[in-house]
Amino acid sequence: MTRDVRRATVDDVWAVHQVARESWHAVYDDVLGPQTVDDVVDEWYAIGDLESSITEASGRDDAAFLVSTESPANGSGIGTKYYGFGHAVPWPEDPSVAFLARLYVRPDDWNDGVGTALLDTLERQFATEFDRLRLAVLAANDVGISFYESRGFDRVGTRESDLAAGLEEHVYEKPVSGGD
Repeated sequence: MTRDVRRATVDDVWAVHQVARESWHAVYDDVLGPQTVDDVVDEWYAIGDLESSITEASGRDDAAFLVSTESPANGSGIGTKYYGFGHAVPWPEDPSVAFLARLYVRPDDWNDGVGTALLDTLERQFATEFDRLRLAVLAANDVGISFYESRGFDRVGTRESDLAAGLEEHVYEKPVSGGD
């Protein structure tokens, strides 16, 4: 089997949904509760919405929806293991900024380089399109914050989250460097 990062296709939708569910439960069950996490994942990662996001990103140079997978050597796709996914789009208010809308890795694969590989691929893709990469992460997501700070992101703001009253999220940015 060979692990790679590639553009997502609509065939990846169910696996992306499952990675999102596992990641969200690992990070947010203690903050939001398991039922709220299920509700958020079902809304934010609805199959039809994911299909639309993947399809839209596939035809653009300034957007990407990527998956990290390990496929069987026979190329059949049967038995493909999914490690994580990333999704970035242009920031609507500033054409020089890409927004990292989603970056999630299965909890069993944290600290194995999956998130780094996804992020590096996005940066290389966007090196000529954008000056900066921006994201928002819930303040309670210590795993995410640690990862982003280790990858050179600086916190540029804090705001109230739309997810629930009283929850804050941090906004982070970094220059797009091409993955160097």
